[in-house]
Order: sequence, then C-alpha cells, then structure tokens
Amino acid sequence: MGRLSGKVAIITGASAGIGRATALLFAAEGARVVVGARRQSELDSLVAQIRDAGGDAVALAGDVRREEYASALAKLAVERYGRLDIAFNNAGTLGEGGPSTGVSADGWNDTLAINLTGAFLGAKHQVAQMLKDGGGSVIFTSTFVGYTVAFPGVAAYAASKSGLIGLTQALAAEYGPQGIRVNAILPGAVDTDMYRTMNDTAESQAFITNLHALKRVATPEELARSVLYLASDDSAFVTGTASLVDGGVSITRT
Repeated sequence: MGRLSGKVAIITGASAGIGRATALLFAAEGARVVVGARRQSELDSLVAQIRDAGGDAVALAGDVRREEYASALAKLAVERYGRLDIAFNNAGTLGEGGPSTGVSADGWNDTLAINLTGAFLGAKHQVAQMLKDGGGSVIFTSTFVGYTVAFPGVAAYAASKSGLIGLTQALAAEYGPQGIRVNAILPGAVDTDMYRTMNDTAESQAFITNLHALKRVATPEELARSVLYLASDDSAFVTGTASLVDGGVSITRT
C-alpha cells in the first residue's frame, strides 16, 4: 500500500519540474491525480507516463489566473474520482525582473496574478470541496527568496511568493478545525527550466550552488518527496508551516 493509497490529488504546474516529479511520485504512492498546466501536450505525456506505470491520472490544461479553471479542476477531481484529498498549488512564474524602478505595472500584476492570486483561487475551490469530503491537505510552492534571503531584480517574484506564506497561515487557522491542513514548501535552487532561465551562465550557476550548505542544487524529485510528506498522513499534526527545503541556503554564509 502506498502512502497516498485511496487519495485524490490536484497538482498545478505539472507539465515540468517540481510539479511533474510530484505527480509521478503521488501516482506511484497510490494517489489518483488531476494534473494541470498551460501546455496540453506535456500534460498528455505525463498522463501517459503515469498510466504506463500502472497509475491513474487525468489532465486539464488552463490558466491559473482564471477562477473558472480552478473550479474546473476541483470539479474534474470529483467527477472522475469522487472526492478531493490533496492539492499542490505549484504553478508559478519568475515574472518581470530587473531594477524595481523599471518593472511595469502590468508585469507586477501578472506575476502576482499567477503566483499568488492563482494559488488563492485554486485553494478557494479545493478547500470548499475538501470541507465536503471531511478534510485534506493543501500545499503551496513558495520560496526562500524574500523570506530568508533577498536578491536584487526579483521584487515581483519575491513579493508574490512571500504572500503565499501569509495565505498559508490564514487558511491553516481558518480551516484547521474542519480537518484541513495547509502548508508551504520553500525550495532552494532546484534544477528546473525556471532555474536555468534565471541562471543561464556557468558562473551564475556556480554562484548559486555555492550559496547552499550542501554545495549543490536540488533535483525536482527531492522536492517532490517533501511535498509527499506534507500530503500524507505522516504530517497529520503539521499545518501553517513555511517549510524550508533549501539545502541550507538560508543559514550559509560561506
């Protein structure tokens, strides 16, 4: 029996990186998964990979900025699998970067719409369903950036991801009495497309690597295992946390 046997999970941002690795791990651990992202072809290949391994998954492409999409994902979970137990709101963007005095209002608003408002809209419909199903676990992907460490040129990203920590705490306090746990993971650097976009030179990657106590960046699969812990009953008494999974970047000064 897997650690998520009998559970139903929604995962956004599932087409690549941490989201894809988590979908594969959840399915391997017995969960039936609803995967979401913008790119239909990548979702289709993910569903095929899960099914080829003996798991059960269904995909729905869409834009997390739209509340209709958040509602549709929750409805699909119920229509296909009968309930909702876990939600991993992982979709995100680096957004418009550069000197903050040059960031456009549109760039700022779009970053918050994807990273923060999109996660809220997802949780709004996920929690509503979980209340009907007797509880559940909601997880957000935040970051150490803007929480324990700051970098120049990423104001919108840092602000939007930091906002998820406040959202985590508010939802955890509000719905804990109904058996709903809410937590956020705060990854360090993870070897994903987003990481390579932000750090596109050998020098930049070496600098980021050295910031971590472990002197390496994480794999998406390593982050997925931390998400699995928060999704499973192993963390039954854990809620409202900003869980650092950062390879020691927050405490390293060498």
